[in-house]
Formats: sequence, structure tokens, C-alpha cells
Amino acid sequence: MKKISIIAPCYNEINTIQIFYDKIKKIFENDLKNYTLELIIVDNNSTDGTIEVLKNISKTDKELKIIINNINYGLWKSTFNAINYVTGDSLVPMLPVDMQDPPEVIIEFIKHWENGYDVVYGIKKERNENFFLKTSRNIYYKLVSKISDVNIPPYVGEFQLIDKKIYKELLNFDDYYPYTRGIISTLSSNKIGVNYTWQKRLTGKSKMNLFKLFDVGINGIISFSNFPIRIFSIFGFFLALGSFLYMFIPIFTYFFLPERDVGAGISTMIVAIFFFSGVQLLFLGIVGEYIAAIHRQVRKPKKNVIVKELINFEKNQD
Repeated sequence: MKKISIIAPCYNEINTIQIFYDKIKKIFENDLKNYTLELIIVDNNSTDGTIEVLKNISKTDKELKIIINNINYGLWKSTFNAINYVTGDSLVPMLPVDMQDPPEVIIEFIKHWENGYDVVYGIKKERNENFFLKTSRNIYYKLVSKISDVNIPPYVGEFQLIDKKIYKELLNFDDYYPYTRGIISTLSSNKIGVNYTWQKRLTGKSKMNLFKLFDVGINGIISFSNFPIRIFSIFGFFLALGSFLYMFIPIFTYFFLPERDVGAGISTMIVAIFFFSGVQLLFLGIVGEYIAAIHRQVRKPKKNVIVKELINFEKNQD
């Protein structure tokens, strides 16, 4: 039987972890009984008893594999590191245990995968959240989709099903802050989307505050786009050009409209300030282009996630 691997990150989810586990097991026992499950839960060093609950479950279920990190590395680093331990024929690279991404969608993912697609991605067309967050996310998804150098479909996150050859290729990326959905988009054009509704959390509060969401957003923009740098280069160029053209206005006024001349000193100062401001922005943008090129080449440090404990893994994976 084919094996489906799922990476599920969690941190302080003691009220949710059992519900999540039961839900996944039920899906594979009923709807996906012709597949083997490899459930890898990555715990970012929880302090509320989540680890103890996981260890108790793992004693009776060897399909549940647990990675306990040394510290809280966050969603993206911890789940990306967990790919090193995956052995399935296909992989869901991120399914948080809060179940805001409904696990039932995996059934449809697998159907498309069996039809030959390398990547089946979830599209969050609807979200059960407040108006401000929903609007902000919509703007961000559309912005990233428009300015990225690769084709990142709008409303798509890390909730996807990817073929073994795709996740094996992901292991060649050593990124300090991996933008997983973007990296996956560079690996195959043989993909299809599935619409679903992003749900509210069952219990507790999200660990993603406004600052963390902003941080993730900026990382998504700079990881696969030079647009922010280029827009300042263009702005600087036109500002310098406009200042240069403005220089002819006081010359014209001085010779042909002397009664409206405001004085050579003031005009010269205005032109000089705006001209050199534009030149500075222009050259700053050019320097930024080179920094961006260097950034793409050197953004591959060594693995930077320390695993404290592995449970139910083969010894040669430790």
C-alpha cells in the first residue's frame, strides 16, 4: 500500500492534540483505508503537557512519529526540518493540529495525486475570521502572487500534497527561513488546486500574532521577488529626471518672466535637494539589486534546528 506522510506542527496544544489525532486516524481508517499513514507531529518544545499526551499515544500507535525540538523554532523551520524524516510516497508538508485547515481535504488531494499530479495545493477561498484579517490576507496573497518571480497561486499556503520526488528535491534547499510554498512552486508545473474553507480554531488562541504574520509576509515577498528594490530604483530615477527637467523652469522664468522669478538661490536649492535625493535612491536601488543577487546565492546556511528527541523513528534516522 502507498504511504501518505503528514507533518503536523504543534506548540502548547494540550486541548487539541487528542482531537486532531483521532480525526486523522478516523479519516485513514474509513476513507483512506487503502493507504498507510505516517503521521509526524513536530512539537516546538511545548510547556503545557502536550508532549506527555503525545508520548502516551505513541506507546500504542507506532504510526505516530514525534519530533521534539530543543526550542521553539516556529512553524516553517520546524516543519521544513521534519521533511528529512519523511518516508512516504507523498507528503502533506504542513497540517497544524489546530485543524483550521480541514484534514478531510486530504481525501480530495489524494484523488488528484493518483491522477498524476505532482502537487495538489489547497486554496483558502473562504475564511472564518474577522473582516480585518480576512481583508489583509487577501491583499497579501494577491500581492505575492503578482510580484513573485515564480508562479505562487493566490490564497495558497503550505497545506498541500506533494509527490515523493518533489519533497526529496526540497531537501536540497538549505534556507535559514524557508518559504515552503514558494520553493514548492519552483519545482513543478504539474499541479492543481482544491478550494476549501479555512476554519476557526477549535480551542485556544492562535500563536501567530500580528508581528509574526508581518514577519512571514515580508519573508514571502523578499524570498522570491526583487520588486521592492526595483520600485525604489525606478522611483529614484524618475525623481532625479524630474528634478533635472525642473531646472529649465527657473531658467525660462529668469529670461522670459523676470517678474515671477523667485530667486536663483531658492530654485537651485530645490533642484539640488530633489535631484540628489533621486540619485541616492537610484544608486541605493542598484546596490540593492546586487545585494539581492548575493542574497539568493548565499542564503543556504547549515541546518539550524536541534532535535531534542525522536519517538517511533528507526534508529538510523536518529
